[in-house]
Amino acid sequence: MTPTARKPRGPPKHRGAPEAPPTLEIGSLPLVAGAKSHPALGLGLWALGRWTPADEARTKATIGRAYEKGMRWFDTAEVYGNGRSERILGDVLLRAAGGAPDAFVTTKVSWEHLRPSQVRASLVNSLERIGRTSVDLYLIHAPDARVPLAETIPALEALWKEGRVGAVGVSNFGVEELEEASRHFASTRIAVNQVRYNLFDRDEAEPVREYCRTHQILLEAYSPLARGLLHGRYLDGEKVSPEVKRFAHRLFESDRLPEILQRTRVLRDLAKDEKLPLAAIALHWLERNGAAPIVGASRPEQVDENLAAWSARPSAAVLDRADAIARGDRA
Repeated sequence: MTPTARKPRGPPKHRGAPEAPPTLEIGSLPLVAGAKSHPALGLGLWALGRWTPADEARTKATIGRAYEKGMRWFDTAEVYGNGRSERILGDVLLRAAGGAPDAFVTTKVSWEHLRPSQVRASLVNSLERIGRTSVDLYLIHAPDARVPLAETIPALEALWKEGRVGAVGVSNFGVEELEEASRHFASTRIAVNQVRYNLFDRDEAEPVREYCRTHQILLEAYSPLARGLLHGRYLDGEKVSPEVKRFAHRLFESDRLPEILQRTRVLRDLAKDEKLPLAAIALHWLERNGAAPIVGASRPEQVDENLAAWSARPSAAVLDRADAIARGDRA
C-alpha cells in the first residue's frame, strides 16, 4: 500500500529543531470498507489524556498545531485518561474551522468492554465525549480471551451498519485472532490492525504483516519512534524514566539497552551524513513496510519536528542500511 504522491521536498535545515512546512500534504492510504481514505501519518493521543488539568492548555495547543499544519488523523481511546483524551480532542476539533469535518477520528473500545451491550455503550459514550455522531474508525483495543469474538464482532458490525463508525478494526491482534475475528463478519471486514512497530520493536508486527498485506488490512504502527529513542533521546546521557520503561515493552530493559543505544547512535550518524532527521528514517522505514505510523507529541514544537521528519524522504539505500543497523547486522 503506497501513499498518494507528495511533492518532493528537500531535507529540513538541521540547526536546532527542524521547522515543519506551513501545511503538509500527508498522503493517504486506501481503507477497505472505509468511508474516507486513511491518512498516512497520525497523531496518537495516548499521553494527552493523562496529564493534570494545568497541562490542558498545552495539550489542546498540541492537537491544534497538528490540525493547523495538515494532520488529519487523530487516534484516541476510551481508556486514555478515562475518557479525558477523547474530550480534549473533541473540544479542539469543535473549535477548528467548521468543526473540522475533514478530521479522521479513530477511537477504541476497551478490552474490558467487549460484551455486545458494553460495545454499544462504549461507543455512545465516546461519541458524546468527542462531540460527533460517528467516528471514522472504531477498534477493539485488545482481545480478551474471556469474551468470544463471536459476540463482539456482530456488535461492532451493527454499529457500522448504523453509520456510527466508518470502518471497523482491531489492535494488538495476532494472526489467529485476525482469522477468528474475520469469520464473524457478515457484511464488512477488518480494515485495520494497530500494533507496536518500529525499527527495533518488530515482535508484534512481523508475524502479522504478510497476513495483513494479503487480506488488505492496513497495518497501523504505534510507538513508531520507540518512545523518543528514534528522535535521538537518551543518546547523550538522558535517563530513561520509569514510566517510559513501563510502556516501552522490553526496549529499555537493562539487558538490551546498551546495545540498542549503540545501534541508535549509528543510525543517528547515518542520518547526519544524509542531512536528515533521524525520525525521517524511522517513519519512512515503516511507510515502506506498508505501515501507517502514529506519532506522539506532548508539545506543539514536537508536532513540527515530526512533520519535518515526514517531509524529508530517505533513499531506498538509506532505509536498507538503517534496517541492517537496527537488526545488528555487522556486514
